[in-house]
Amino acid sequence: MPKHILIVDDSKTVRNLVAFIMKKEGFKVSTAEDGLDGLEKLYSLEKVDLIISDVNMPRMDGFTYIKTVREQEAYKDIPIIVLSTEGQEKDIQTGLNLGANLYMVKPAQPEKMVKNIKMLLG
Repeated sequence: MPKHILIVDDSKTVRNLVAFIMKKEGFKVSTAEDGLDGLEKLYSLEKVDLIISDVNMPRMDGFTYIKTVREQEAYKDIPIIVLSTEGQEKDIQTGLNLGANLYMVKPAQPEKMVKNIKMLLG
């Protein structure tokens, strides 16, 4: 069964692009428009193997989303990759301190993203 990736980003363009790359690699993909939508999807989907999340989003930003996911026992071990335009050291540290496994700055190279995902999924 293919691994399931949840992409949380308010940009439809980014969601579609990342989803296209992941599907091409054989992953199952679900998408969400912001952190709140991301939580709803996470709770309703049978299984999510990895989350890719933006930081700057309406309703619930990526940092709050990661913190909320990490606080819940059922989801605390899901690998999370932050994919954001925010590339300052303080943003990267915040993301990692809240529980992200990896922080990538947009635009990320597709090959590097796929390599990192495969590494995180073992």
